[in-house]
Amino acid sequence: MNTLPLVLPELRPALDIFPSVDLSSETLPALRSALEDRAAQAFQTAEDFRVTLEQRHIPAGGDDERTLRLLTIRPTQTASSPRPVLLHLHGGGHCAGRPEQNTGDLCRFAQELNCLVISPDYRLTPETPFPGGIEDAYTTLCWIHDNAETLNIRRDQIGVTGESAGGNLAAALCLLARDRHGPAILFQNLIYPMLDDRNVNDAPNPSPTAGEFVWTRASNTYAWDILLTPSRPGDENISPYAAPARATDLSGLPPTIMTVGALDLFLEEDLLYAQRLIRSGVSVELDVVPGAYHAFDVTDAPIAKQTLERRITSMKRFFSPSED
Repeated sequence: MNTLPLVLPELRPALDIFPSVDLSSETLPALRSALEDRAAQAFQTAEDFRVTLEQRHIPAGGDDERTLRLLTIRPTQTASSPRPVLLHLHGGGHCAGRPEQNTGDLCRFAQELNCLVISPDYRLTPETPFPGGIEDAYTTLCWIHDNAETLNIRRDQIGVTGESAGGNLAAALCLLARDRHGPAILFQNLIYPMLDDRNVNDAPNPSPTAGEFVWTRASNTYAWDILLTPSRPGDENISPYAAPARATDLSGLPPTIMTVGALDLFLEEDLLYAQRLIRSGVSVELDVVPGAYHAFDVTDAPIAKQTLERRITSMKRFFSPSED
């Protein structure tokens, strides 16, 4: 089905800049290169904000001496009291990207939410399949909690956010923290999250209007393949910390903000997850953006800016206002 007529007119020009190329071992280097370029360009935007950017390296855990790099962003003004903290997990299909590609949005979050933003450079596939990325996310969460005094942040105000594969990690992190009785998470802001390994090429009854642009079903299949190896998408034993849609119990999870485009491949799995959260007694704020494809918000279109404003407004409701 040709879904181009369903795309918002203001989003159509960006399709020439972000063509839909099926992800594979052959095209992965090009995706990584494109996200590296975007990260370099986005990093320069930090000059437009009243924030301070730093890199930290923390122990990654395990038996080796590996460290985990963190990008931290804090408002430049001195805090008279501990700030909230937002743990961000970047997108890129689990196989590409780094925190700096989101510098502009992260700087806005730090400035407008008056919070510390921390984004780990977690391990990527296929070099490190599951559970490498989610364990790096959990290590970051625990480090934030354990170093609250040094960081001058509040342990009771830790929010998590992520887009696409980062949304997968954010959702999985909330499940993992709940099940390991780890640090409490105040809210999860899931941006078109990648939740279900069964949404692949051989999926039954695929949506006729979702997944034509940017992130295709073929790309999704490849991404899940290399994340789950040696298991395969659709296997019965897939962990919910890899595919949060597999979780049988969603009770006790933090309040959820979720955004997804109506033409995104992830629309139906996200809607189902939101419905299951609501039925489990979890507060959910759901924003379905009409005429929007995957990653529409990296464009300069008005709808992208409006959606970002709504996310910031939603997160403000959770973070207590500072008197600074």
